[in-house]
Amino acid sequence: MRDLSATRAHYTSSNAQPAEGVKVWDVLIRMFHWSLVILFFTAYLSEDSQETVHFYAGYGVAFLIVFRLLWGFIGTRHARFRNFVTSFSDVKSYLKSLLSQRAKHYSGHNPAGGWMVVTLLLTLGLLSVSGLLMAAGEGSGPLTNFYTAGHWLFAESWLEPVHEFSANFMISLIVIHVAGVVVSSVLHKENLIKAMLTGKKKH
Repeated sequence: MRDLSATRAHYTSSNAQPAEGVKVWDVLIRMFHWSLVILFFTAYLSEDSQETVHFYAGYGVAFLIVFRLLWGFIGTRHARFRNFVTSFSDVKSYLKSLLSQRAKHYSGHNPAGGWMVVTLLLTLGLLSVSGLLMAAGEGSGPLTNFYTAGHWLFAESWLEPVHEFSANFMISLIVIHVAGVVVSSVLHKENLIKAMLTGKKKH
């Protein structure tokens, strides 16, 4: 009888463990994610009123993008690009499955989420580079030593529109990203925002 009770207890304990979630996002990814949120909105909201704050927040975003690109190749399993950058046919199939509410659950990013990460990084990269070039033209920032007066690369006439477009496009991507997180959370019955805080997701 004792053996049977012990077996049941072990079985219950083993089955209960997956409910606690599995470790997916490492601490550096989580720090990157929330630091990026803070710095991007700090830069976006301080654009016209406090240039010094805007510049330093922008430098912070640029640093984070460089880190994320490196971590995408040498980081932990779910942080690597090869883990979540799939073919467009996979993305199409996944989006179709969402409509039928039978979307496959992924431990890391789903195919649509993976390409959203890539799009966000590319947009932030364009935003950062255009901002750094504009700063160099004003005599500040790490690219100042490369500044050449009159060179088209540092011309504000094209840099400013690109910089503003990138910032506004980022807002659109963030809205889509948040909507995707909400839909996926409801569909798979898991809190993805909490997962980016604890690092654990539903198995």
